[in-house]
Amino acid sequence: MTRPSTTDRSRRPRGRTRSALLLSVVAALAATALTACGASSGAESKGGVTTLRYQGWNNQVTLPELAEDLGYFKGKVKLKWVGNTISGPQDVQSAATGQTDFGGAFGGAVEKLVSSGAPIKAVLNYYGGDDKTFTGYYVLDGSPLKSAKDLVGKKVAVNTLGGQNEADVFNELRAAGLSEDEIKKVELVVLPPTNQEDALRRHQVDVAALTGQFQQLALAHGGIHPLWTELDQYGHFNGGQYVFRKDLIAKNPDAVRAFVDGVGKAIEWEKATPQDQVRARFVKIIEARKRTNENTESIQYWLSSGVPSSYGEIKDSDFELWKDWLLSTGSVKEVPASDDLYTNEFNPHAESSSKQGG
Repeated sequence: MTRPSTTDRSRRPRGRTRSALLLSVVAALAATALTACGASSGAESKGGVTTLRYQGWNNQVTLPELAEDLGYFKGKVKLKWVGNTISGPQDVQSAATGQTDFGGAFGGAVEKLVSSGAPIKAVLNYYGGDDKTFTGYYVLDGSPLKSAKDLVGKKVAVNTLGGQNEADVFNELRAAGLSEDEIKKVELVVLPPTNQEDALRRHQVDVAALTGQFQQLALAHGGIHPLWTELDQYGHFNGGQYVFRKDLIAKNPDAVRAFVDGVGKAIEWEKATPQDQVRARFVKIIEARKRTNENTESIQYWLSSGVPSSYGEIKDSDFELWKDWLLSTGSVKEVPASDDLYTNEFNPHAESSSKQGG
């Protein structure tokens, strides 16, 4: 688990690092399996309230944090922050290996972990793309880059390897007609979201994957424009899910149900509440928690929840977007079945026809 950081994490070629990341995940899961027999599910229950450990995001308010502040967990679930992350794959790996009790990542990362044997299951969507909130792949005004075809030999800043940014870049390059060898020559540079705009303006990278409040802040500074956006690629879509370990689900089904219900309500609260009120709530939460190296400057640029589905309900289509990337890059030999990936069983707002995965 990482603490807030403003330093580069790595600058390695994408193919080699992706394989190393997957191997490290599998090794960590194997090590966990050896000790799992005598281990508890991690979540602690007292007086009917279950404490769930989790990782947050620097300068941001997560949906579970918002749900707790709005009182949606009251008397059922309590959150315990154990540190921050800048990577969805790392976040769900921490949940899979018992360092935390839940984590969130994009659907392709969930599919890779399940394929590798991780004992996890997705329970609701927590991010995606709508008309206001989406990832854009930005270049400086005046850049010679005009389309994805121009990215061969160039550097693209992403928040992590093995995450949605990597899948987006691959899908765009594939759609542009680039060969496998050409795609491998596009270098992905891992940078925290807070550092990507600066790296772009300093010409340390050629493209920056900007989203949410960081995207809006960069646009307010001016001098950049998108090479392409997720909206161009996918339209409205659900991008990632919160997952729990299967043993925790079995031991604490009521806590999981309360979590899913509360986070789903928080999603709908964000959709129904005026932007200025949502931002004010975020500022209050961040100032009250008094974590180090945080500020609320970028909160003023928050626009929407970015979750198209109602109450975070999951469907098969939420995973199908990443199938070609997973299979073409050898990340998985076979995409896991929907029943192995997710369930809507704990979402009281899901349509009855899709309570289970599939």
